[in-house]
Amino acid sequence: MTIAIDAFRFSEFGAPDVLRRETIELTAPAAGEIQIKHLAIGVNYIDVYHRKGVFAAPLSLPSGLGVEGVGIVTALGDGAGNIKIGDRVAYVGGPPNGYSTHRNLPAARALPVPEALDSETVAALVFKGLTVEYLIHRCVPVSKGDTVLFHAAAGGVGSIATQWLKHLGATVIGTVGSQEKAEIARANGCDHTIIYSREDFKARVAEITGGKGVSVVYDSVGADTFAGSLECLSPRGTLVSFGEASGPVAPLNVASLGARGSLFVTRPSIAHYTADRGEYEAAARNLFAAIEAGIVKAPNLSKYKLSDAVKAHEDMEARRTRGSIILIP
Repeated sequence: MTIAIDAFRFSEFGAPDVLRRETIELTAPAAGEIQIKHLAIGVNYIDVYHRKGVFAAPLSLPSGLGVEGVGIVTALGDGAGNIKIGDRVAYVGGPPNGYSTHRNLPAARALPVPEALDSETVAALVFKGLTVEYLIHRCVPVSKGDTVLFHAAAGGVGSIATQWLKHLGATVIGTVGSQEKAEIARANGCDHTIIYSREDFKARVAEITGGKGVSVVYDSVGADTFAGSLECLSPRGTLVSFGEASGPVAPLNVASLGARGSLFVTRPSIAHYTADRGEYEAAARNLFAAIEAGIVKAPNLSKYKLSDAVKAHEDMEARRTRGSIILIP
């Protein structure tokens, strides 16, 4: 049985206006799949990468967009496990078809949502929150007393990370683009803010740390910050490069890592930190517990109607938004 749904799709890579709202026929879920009716849909920068073709390899055009959402289960394929019709679930990953009223989803990506958490909060936090969870708990575990540098500290991921890092007892240095965003970062627990458009972040990190540097740099900016981020590390420190909002990182001379102090560099992906179902569920439990405990709160939530998905992308790329963006069907 098929149903008619509204969904955003694109047939070529490019600017936000390549997105087209269409009415399409959604088939019944296949074996190992569930079907959900979306309650709220998360918008993430990886959606921009997919739309532009930066991460084109997994996509065949025409394609849908969106890898995060919360919905009610409306149909089940064979082998859907313990999931029942009427369950409220969240998901991260799976085929990019999130910008839609309904979608089919691999059952293995569905996470039960605690009753205490509302759908909009979860949609605003689950992808970014699971990103932060793996970055600071499993990629490079941060402990009390560590000093870290987090670029784009007032953004969606940065705002969540700053809250959680502060709870862990870390000293957090955050780069931001304006005085307004510096205030947001400080409100989320950032100990020191650097407005990169006015200050040399390398010099400020050296000043703040007394020349010692930081143990970890989390960098989603890419081309504009990568080289400077390496200079901010203390010996045996780690640069976690998990995005490239300003463009691709230039090739790295690996021998330079030794000369700079036996440094480490990693380029992690959430896909590899949530591929195992048990690890995925454990990370979600950690995140949901942090939300329920008030450790992590949805930062500066911006809501758009699903029909305004193009506007949401335009505003996100123009940096007119702060924190998390969700679409409401």
